[in-house]
Amino acid sequence: MRVLIAEDLYLLRDGLVRLVEAYGHEVVATAASGPETLDALLKWRPDVSVVDVRMPPDQTDEGLRAALAARREVPGLPVLILSQHVDQLYARELLADGGGGIGYFLKESVFDADQFVDALERVAAGGTAMDPAVVAKLLSTGPSDGVLGRLTEREREVLALMAEGLSNQAIGRRLFLSESAIGKYTTSMFGKLGITDDDSGNRRVLAVLTYLNRTG
Repeated sequence: MRVLIAEDLYLLRDGLVRLVEAYGHEVVATAASGPETLDALLKWRPDVSVVDVRMPPDQTDEGLRAALAARREVPGLPVLILSQHVDQLYARELLADGGGGIGYFLKESVFDADQFVDALERVAAGGTAMDPAVVAKLLSTGPSDGVLGRLTEREREVLALMAEGLSNQAIGRRLFLSESAIGKYTTSMFGKLGITDDDSGNRRVLAVLTYLNRTG
């Protein structure tokens, strides 16, 4: 797997490089600013990239903007965004194109190497990977009425794990339910959220996006 690391702090950037390489993947390039990140993403078109939200020159959201710009040029370009804090707007913007190959993780989660690399590999494969802490925060601040108020407690649990990027099989293992049972919950949930088989986007991404668009 060819990986690009975009992080302005040298120690964290070097640590990410070592972590990725320790799991047998190749770091093809690194970047330390927003403009460098965009140039590198378009030049290398890596299998997946790890991009910090806040980068020079302004230390606002240059990394995120670079990633979104690159995905407009190369639809579906896999990107895992790193952030210091949970920011609902960033999560929503990442999911807004309805495609896969995206992730949103807190920097503190990088210290769980297995979890982080697993998320990176899922994003590279075209899936989604949301930090469990991010999902928990978003769900805890969500509304209890409207469309989402129709979801049962179990359906919300399934939605939370779906947002992390887990497959039905993995969700079943986490909730101690059969894969067929999870399939029934997701079908019911898609129906309540108005997501049909005819939707052109990734239905699982659309489900999470439906939630994010009704929070905050």
